[in-house]
Amino acid sequence: MSIENKQKQVESTLRLAPVVPVVIIDDARHAVPMARALVAGGIPAIEVTLRTPAALDAIKAIAEEVEGAVVGVGTVLSAKDLRAAHKAGAKFAVSPGISPGLLDAADDSELPLLPGAATASEVMTLLERGYRFLKLFPAVPAGGHKLLGAWASPLPQVKFCPTGGISLSSAPDFLSLPNVVCVGGSWLTPADKLQSGDWAGIELLAREAAALR
Repeated sequence: MSIENKQKQVESTLRLAPVVPVVIIDDARHAVPMARALVAGGIPAIEVTLRTPAALDAIKAIAEEVEGAVVGVGTVLSAKDLRAAHKAGAKFAVSPGISPGLLDAADDSELPLLPGAATASEVMTLLERGYRFLKLFPAVPAGGHKLLGAWASPLPQVKFCPTGGISLSSAPDFLSLPNVVCVGGSWLTPADKLQSGDWAGIELLAREAAALR
């Protein structure tokens, strides 16, 4: 698949809802009810990060069992990560930054990549590789919505999903920018609600996030 077709897939995924939840899951048994709650609340695109041993099993369960969910993989660092996530059923991949090896692996993978960038030079490097949809990470420490606003004029062809330090209250500052498609946020699936099985609470958080549009 060409980089342009992969970028179109990334765009369609990012435009599903104003927020992509960034999920750290410790127990794969929580994956399906969590994802169903998010989808019911209007948040279908879900990024499950490779930060725990349960991540790949969670991705597989969501991909196989949750109708309407578009499950992706986060914290992708290598070709091995891409292969494992694709095998598990992920539909997109997200990385915190870029490396030549990861970009080469993404070229050879069927899995569309949303790569992370934190500087204008990284954005320009990714543009040269054909990437028009990027993740600003870590969004708030890197400069937040003011940084993205400053990039909008000299880099108008690039659209962002800023992630890192964003909350329900600060998300509108980002979503109001012309170069922001959606935001990533961990506030939709807090650890306490996952551990207690508060799926109704997660659905409510999803509904609040979906209403941000």
